[in-house]
Amino acid sequence: MISELYAVAQPTRAQIDALAGPALLEFGTGWCGHCRASHAPLASAYASHPGVPHLRVEDGPGRALGRSFRVKLWPTLIFLKDGQEVARLVRPLDSAEIDQAFALIDTTT
Repeated sequence: MISELYAVAQPTRAQIDALAGPALLEFGTGWCGHCRASHAPLASAYASHPGVPHLRVEDGPGRALGRSFRVKLWPTLIFLKDGQEVARLVRPLDSAEIDQAFALIDTTT
């Protein structure tokens, strides 16, 4: 199960780049309607990939991590493998589309 909360404390870009294996980096805010709308399809897709770490980071003006990934709209899902971006979805509402992106990074399924 994924959290509905976005972490205010952020990892550094160097920490993200150093990640080993698959990971999902999600940018958004708790008050964003688009973020809330994508929660159910993301949770549905994530259920098939529970071993993939999910970092949910609050974004906004002056937030260095979001700027380093050139995030413009929320939510933005960045699918990483060994710290490198493999896929990106912006404002996804289709769990099948999210699952396809997970399949690119999660080789255990």
